[in-house]
Amino acid sequence: MLNPLSSKLPDIGGTIFAEMSALAQECQAINLGQGFPDYSPPDALIQAVVEAMAQGHNQYAPMAGLLQLRQAIASKVETQHGHAYSAESEITVTAGATEALMSSLLALVHPTDEVVLIDPAYDLYAPSISLAGGKAVRVPMRPPEKDDPSFRVDWNRVEAAITKNTRMLVLNFPHNPTGLILKTEDLDALEVLIRKHPVLLLSDEAYEHIVFDGQIHLSPVSRPLLAEHTVLVSSFGKTFHATGWKTGYCCAPHHVMREIRKVHQFTVFSVSTPMQAGISRYLRESDAVSGLPGFYQKKRDRLIAGLKNTPLRPLHAEGTFFLLVDASALDFKLEKELAIRLTHEIGVASIPVSAFYPDPGSSSANHHLLRLCFAKKDATLDEALERLEGLKAWLPG
Repeated sequence: MLNPLSSKLPDIGGTIFAEMSALAQECQAINLGQGFPDYSPPDALIQAVVEAMAQGHNQYAPMAGLLQLRQAIASKVETQHGHAYSAESEITVTAGATEALMSSLLALVHPTDEVVLIDPAYDLYAPSISLAGGKAVRVPMRPPEKDDPSFRVDWNRVEAAITKNTRMLVLNFPHNPTGLILKTEDLDALEVLIRKHPVLLLSDEAYEHIVFDGQIHLSPVSRPLLAEHTVLVSSFGKTFHATGWKTGYCCAPHHVMREIRKVHQFTVFSVSTPMQAGISRYLRESDAVSGLPGFYQKKRDRLIAGLKNTPLRPLHAEGTFFLLVDASALDFKLEKELAIRLTHEIGVASIPVSAFYPDPGSSSANHHLLRLCFAKKDATLDEALERLEGLKAWLPG
């Protein structure tokens, strides 16, 4: 008889995103929780993929990805950030940003290594670090305050968390869930940190093209010193409203990418060929990303305007397709309790921000905040807002 199975992730269950999406379906609620659009990718992109299938692009792609797509990525990154990557040796097409992140962590983190995470942190990071044998070291942002209702990164506190065992610092900007973007002073602080502590930077930039109010996305790879230490990860699924296609990429210096590819080749080997061919053509033939900030800013602003008729107070979102709302006017203890009740009784699903902390039930993880996804049709947002007006009946007194 086999010995009882010993879990490699004993403290991990299903993700909060799957849990709230299942609850939304059960309650027939509008799902503003999980981050996926309820509209289709661009027609020209779909047509490019269909034609790629018809033209015979249906067998394995090269392990690192179709060369023409890697070349298109290299051109895009150089135009956007001024850093030149070799399409042959420094770019790999992955099964979404998720696989890029997992393969990078498995390849680069060793047992006893420490990896610094900035909380609230996307829930993929810590389990991936554990599977690699490393240890996650959590550094919380300063949470919103009455006089400054935004999260803030304390780079001095981040630096203080770095030890002789630190292998990597994980960055996620534009930030999920807070919507923060990096500013010039943040890159300055990172350069100071890297000069003193030459650790690796894993930069999750899945929402790189969704930045608002005339600002631009500043990637660490826009600074030569930081680029030498950075693995850049991004997602075509997020960019082109095609999350189910699971197509992303990572870029890194060749000696780092060589190690990532060793894991990638035994994880998925290669990524869907017609998707790669179609995306490659679409990038070459269209101005594929310039309209995204305006497109999503209209949705952000629509949601903010509608929330004025509810007890939920929106925080400022600089990027991503998420908006945090302060629900402190309502009477509740834990964010997850509110999110569940909201789904059952109001018919709108959200994500409690406490889920992005190591102990979601702790007071330090609960700041009366919920995350709403506005990557939805206008009609979907309007219906959700109409339902959320029902929260006025929940106000004390």
